Amino acid sequence: MEKQDHLDIYYQMVLIRRVEERAAELYQQGKIGGFLHLYIGQEAVSTGLVAARKPQDRIITAYRDHGVALNVGMSANEVIAELLGKATGCSKGKGGSMHMADVEKNFWGGHAIVGAHLPIAAGMALRDQYMDGDGVTICMFGDGATNIGFFHEGVNLSKVWNLPVLWVCENNQYGMGTTIERASAVSEIRQKAEGYGIPNERVDGMDVMAVREATLNAMEHIRSGEGPYFLEIMTYRFRGHSMGDPERYRESAEIKKWQENDPIGIYRVYLNKEKIVTKKELDAIDDQVMEEVQSAVQFAESSPDPAPEALFEDVYAN
Repeated sequence: MEKQDHLDIYYQMVLIRRVEERAAELYQQGKIGGFLHLYIGQEAVSTGLVAARKPQDRIITAYRDHGVALNVGMSANEVIAELLGKATGCSKGKGGSMHMADVEKNFWGGHAIVGAHLPIAAGMALRDQYMDGDGVTICMFGDGATNIGFFHEGVNLSKVWNLPVLWVCENNQYGMGTTIERASAVSEIRQKAEGYGIPNERVDGMDVMAVREATLNAMEHIRSGEGPYFLEIMTYRFRGHSMGDPERYRESAEIKKWQENDPIGIYRVYLNKEKIVTKKELDAIDDQVMEEVQSAVQFAESSPDPAPEALFEDVYAN
C-alpha cells in the first residue's frame, strides 16, 4: 500500500464517524424521521472490505448502510441529504437511512428487511457467473440474520452453484437486543458456513488492516473459481441498535471495554508506530472532515424536499 492509500482509509473511517455523530444530533432535533441505525464502532469493517474490492465487485448490505455508502465514494452531501429526505439525496429523498444505493458505484443497497438481501446477492453472483465475468458480490449482514431462512437458502445455493460471492457476517454481538448465545445454536457464526462446506474464518473487525487482508485472501479464493467464502468479522456497535434503543440489555462496562479498542484509534496508533504518516497529517484530515460534514449539513438543510409528482417516479424500470 502507498502512503495515500493509508490516508484515504483513515479519512473514510473518520468521515463515517463524524457523519454518524452528526446524524444522531439531527435525529434528536427531529430533522431525520423513521429509523436511524448508526455505524459508530464498526467503521473498520466496511472500510477494510471496500479497500480490497475492485470496481467490478458488487457490494450489498443491510440497513446499517451509511458507512458503506461513504466508503464506495458517495459524498457526505448525498448521504446527509438522504437522511433528511431531501431531493438531493442519493435516493432522491425517498429511501432514507435504510435504502441508500448507487448502482453506478456498484453499491446495491441498503435493505430494510433482515436477511432478505442474501438471496439477491446470490442472484447477482449467478449473473456474473452466467456472463463469465470476474466480479465478486460482497454481501454484508448482521449476526441476527444468520438465524433466518433467507440466510440458509442463499448460502446453500451459493455452494451448490459455486457462486462468486463473499458472505460477510458483521458480528456486533447483538441481534437488536438479543445476545448470540440466546439466539444461535453455535457459538461461532462461521460454523454455519461449515455446514454448507464453505471455507471460512473469523476476523478482528476493529483492525481495518486485518479486515482488508482477510478480504483480499477471500477474494483471491473466489476469483480463482473455488466458489464462495465466508468471513465472520468480530465488531461492536458503540451506540444502540437504533436511535430508539434504551440499551437495557448490556452493561456500560462492556461498552467501555470495546470503546477502548476503537477502530480509528487502533489505526491511528498503527500509522504512527510504523511511521507511515505524521500526527500532523492525521490531524489535518480530522479538521478537513469536520469542515466537510458541517458543509454537508448546510447543503442538506438548504436542499428542496422532493416534489409531489416525484412520488410516481422511479416506480418501474424503463
